[in-house]
This record gives sequence, C-alpha cells and structure tokens, in this order.
Amino acid sequence: MCGIVGAVAQRDVADILVEGLRRLEYRGYDSAGVATIDQKNQLASTKRLGKVQELAQALQDAPLSGGTGIAHTRWATHGAPSEVNAHPHLSKNTIAVVHNGIIENHEELRTRLQSLGYEFVSQTDTEVITHLVHHELETCNSLLEAVQKTVKQLDGAYGTVVMDARDKDRIIVARSGSPLVIGYGLGENFIASDMMALLPVTRRFSFLEEGDVAEVTRFEVNIIDCDGNNVEREIKESEASNDAGDKGEYRHYMLKETYEQPTAIRNALEGRLVAGELDIDTFGEGADEIFKEIEHVQIIACGTSYHSGMVARYWLEELAGVSCNIEIASEFRYRKSFVPKNSLIVTISQSGETADTLAALRLAKEIGYKSSLVICNVAGSSLVRESDLAFMTKAGAEIGVASTKAFTTQLVGLMMMTLAIGQHHGMTKEKQTEIAKSLMTLPAKLDEVLALAPSIEALAEDFADKNHALFLGRGDQYPIAMEGALKLKEISYIHAEAYAAGELKHGPLALIDAEMPVIVVAPQNDLIEKLKSNVEEVRARGGLMYVFADSKANFTSDDTMKVIDVPVCDDLIAPIVYTLPLQLLSYYVAIIKGTDVDQPRNLAKSVTVE
Repeated sequence: MCGIVGAVAQRDVADILVEGLRRLEYRGYDSAGVATIDQKNQLASTKRLGKVQELAQALQDAPLSGGTGIAHTRWATHGAPSEVNAHPHLSKNTIAVVHNGIIENHEELRTRLQSLGYEFVSQTDTEVITHLVHHELETCNSLLEAVQKTVKQLDGAYGTVVMDARDKDRIIVARSGSPLVIGYGLGENFIASDMMALLPVTRRFSFLEEGDVAEVTRFEVNIIDCDGNNVEREIKESEASNDAGDKGEYRHYMLKETYEQPTAIRNALEGRLVAGELDIDTFGEGADEIFKEIEHVQIIACGTSYHSGMVARYWLEELAGVSCNIEIASEFRYRKSFVPKNSLIVTISQSGETADTLAALRLAKEIGYKSSLVICNVAGSSLVRESDLAFMTKAGAEIGVASTKAFTTQLVGLMMMTLAIGQHHGMTKEKQTEIAKSLMTLPAKLDEVLALAPSIEALAEDFADKNHALFLGRGDQYPIAMEGALKLKEISYIHAEAYAAGELKHGPLALIDAEMPVIVVAPQNDLIEKLKSNVEEVRARGGLMYVFADSKANFTSDDTMKVIDVPVCDDLIAPIVYTLPLQLLSYYVAIIKGTDVDQPRNLAKSVTVE
C-alpha cells in the first residue's frame, strides 16, 4: 500500500524520485524518504514524517546528489509513523532498501540477525531485509545473488528494491505479491510500484511477474523468474496521460474525479456498444465460448468494488437468469467453499493488485472454477494478467482514496457482462436492446445529476454537528446505500451504516432520534411503496430524513423530510445515477468537517497487503 520509485541514471535523480512519490502519495502518506549514491560511492538518505512535501522541502534545504537512488512513501503496517520507521532502511551505511508488503517471519529473522551482531533501529519488518542482504553479501559474489538468497528466506508479500553504495550503478528489484513496474529510458532506467510515478520520464514499461528478480542498470534490465531462468517481459507503450495527477480547476482530486464520471463512462462504452450491439470481444479472446458454458457466477471483491459486485448480483439473476454469489475476498480465501458446475469467478478491483482479491483468484483456480474474468482499471496489473478474460473500465487515473469514477465504470462493466452472459441464457433481443440503449443515455443523465451540486452543498450544512448517519435503500439500491455510507465515513469520519430498508424494524429503529440523519435512495420502481412504508416508520420515531428521489416517486419535503430531486432515469441504470448524489454529499460534508478529502486518515488507495 506504499509507493516505491527507483532510478539508475547519469543525472542526479533526487528530484525525479520525489516527483514520482508525489504521484504515488495516494498509496501512502504517513512518511516519505529518499536515498541516493553519489559519484564517490557515498550513500545519503533523507526521511521525513508526514507528506511528500515535507521531504521535498528538506531536500531543497539540503539537496542529495547521485544518479542511483530509491524513494518511498509509507502507509504504516509495522511500527508507528515516524522518521525512524520511514523507508529507505539502511544497513552499515552501505545497503539501502525500500519495501512494500508484509514480511510475516520478520520476528524470527530479526532474532537471528541480532545474534549476528546487527543492530535494529526501527520497529518495521522491512529492516530485516536490509540487514539480511548485507549479511548475505559477505558470502555472495554480487548484489543480485545476495538478494536472490535473501528473498528465499522471506515469508509474506514484498515488492522490494535494493541498492549497495559499493556498486553504485545498479539496483536489484524483487517482486512477490506486491507489484513493481520497470520503466525504460535512454541511457537510464527506472522502477516503481505504479507506472504513473514514471510518466514524466518514460512511456515504456514492463511488469514484473510473481517471483521475478531483476537487475537494473543504466543500459540493461535482466529479469530472472522464480525458477532461476533469464526471461523477457513484454515492454508496452503507455497511453496514460502525463497530467493525470493534476487537479486542474478543482479543489480536490475527489471532486475532479466525481465530475469526470460522464466522460469516464463514455470511454467505457466507446467501441463496445455499436448500433445497440455488444462486442463480446470486449472481454477478451474466447469470451463468447466461455460465457456460453457459464451456469453460475461467483464475484469476489473488497470495499467499494464489493458494493459494485452486490449490484451485479441483482442484474445477473434478474436480467441474465444466472445464479450469482458475492463474497468479500478476504473471507472467500479463508474458508472451504463449494464450486458449482461451470462457474465463472469474477474479480473486481480498481488497481488490479488488491492483495486479498488476487489471492482469492489464485485459490479459485486451484479449487476448480471453470474460467475467470476481472473488471479492472489498470492494464497490465496482476489480476488482468492472471485472469482468462478482462474488462478494462477505462476510468483513467483515480487519485482520491475514496473511489468515485472507478466504482461507476465498474458498474458499467458489470452491466455489460450481464448483457454478454444473458445473450446465452434466454435474454430476449428486446431486453438486450433496452439495456444497450439505457447505457448509452447514462453520460448525459450523469451530467444532469452533477447540476444538483449546489443544492447538495447547501444540504451538507445540516451535517456539520452530526457524528452518526443511517443510509437506507431497497433492491439494487441497497448496495448503493452501502456505498454512500462508506463514502461518508471514509472522508468525513462520520460513523455511517447502511441497511436494507426492510430491516429497520429488526433492530436499527432503536437508533432513530432527532440527532440521527437518515439518508434514503428512492427511485420510482417496484419497491417504492414498500420503501415509503419504511420511511414512515422513521418519521413516526422523530427521525430527520434526506430523500434522494425522482419526481415520479411523489415524495414531498416538510419539517421532517428534505427531498432532493434526482433526474428520472431507467431502472436499469438507476444504481449508477443515484451513486453520484451520495458522492457529492459525502464530499461537501467532509469539506465542512475540515478533513483531508483526498487522503483520509489511516487509509491508502491501493491495498496490496492483507
């Protein structure tokens, strides 16, 4: 969940490394550090608690020189945020290491290394890697060999980069469970945990596979796989925008990315729905044959992606006539489960590197799932490479920790998956056309929703002194209520929970009073009358409600209920449409609360540890 950048170049690289960290700060922002080796083989390091800007200021005051360097921005796992626990970690002032992941046997290794005379200064698991490499170098002929021997002793997940002051023109990288990408320049090469960090210096990238170790110099990249064989990984040209990390006219990335959703969804639809017909090859080669044989779908995901999978379950069973289960990835991977015949495993992940989801995919392959499909935003990510089929959401870079456009484009992909599977399970031509037409109206409909921002901003003032909130929805709006609650708690730190509205009388009504705002998503659909009964249960107990509803639902504002008019839309796309008002509400409440919207406390964007 941290950010790594490394470089081997002729020029000084400290500024390049810090700019890379800025672009990865969404992955971790407890502390940051950089280490370089200068022309005299001197290793120097600067670390600061807090955000990357603190490190940048320190380097302005005391610059580091050197063409070989590594840098890191941290999201704490072992040891509290501090300069001592910040990366890079050093051994004997010659070895420097940065690391993403968790070393599960670090206590055992620490004890052994202490017995060999190594002194530990941090509480991190990473420091054992540093000293272990130094120790192995005593009997190895090269840094590469020492790292290879070191990683064989590590249990857990790691993406790690190592450099030695006595060998200033190379860095060694190793990947197991935590992603690393190599960037290829002219007379210089780079390493990062995300290619976005390197877009200012290169557009050519290759992705390390599980178990790879690579030796990177200015002119060469040598990759050795888990079996010890020299291999080549495909070098791809990135089309990502260099200014993807620019907020532009917006105050926060989250607001920018909320307003980008109509465009993101246009991109997700482009070339995939043509004249009302879905191009099945959108999902990859052989998708049509795979979908023909599927009788059951198992969705696994985490967080926001889990909520999109919950919506898809309604769609798959109602529209495609195929049974579907949805499970949190961290639960799926640690229980024995039954695999129905001809089952498709569907993973959903913005980054494609979510540790629990990736582990669940690998388990699913072992226990007999017929095929796999990933809904993902990052081409070349581990989930994309390891799945049979992939739907790329084309959302573009999402920097804000609280997901917005990644979520809604996931829903678009899941609806297209429903359409693709339904074609082989009795979905009528009329229904296929209806779904396609409904999806094509979505970008314009979202533009209408975004026009509600001023009224939602005014509404948010009611939450200035609130510490708790309840979200209600029914049917496929229940997961949207859950997503709304997650957004509010993530960025405003208001405790928020969501319930299927019919569950109110089974316990949650005990929470209702004048201090508990209740947010309701209420499009006109087959469940609206049932939902209105649930709303009356709240009103009878003195609750204050905020109802997002279209005009056909016939809600009227009064002293106990504020109604926000949402544009009328097709039932098929209503879950996506009703997501945006809740995103805006959470954003404006967070502004009033004065929290860090883009980088909320204790959270990071890409969850690459268990």
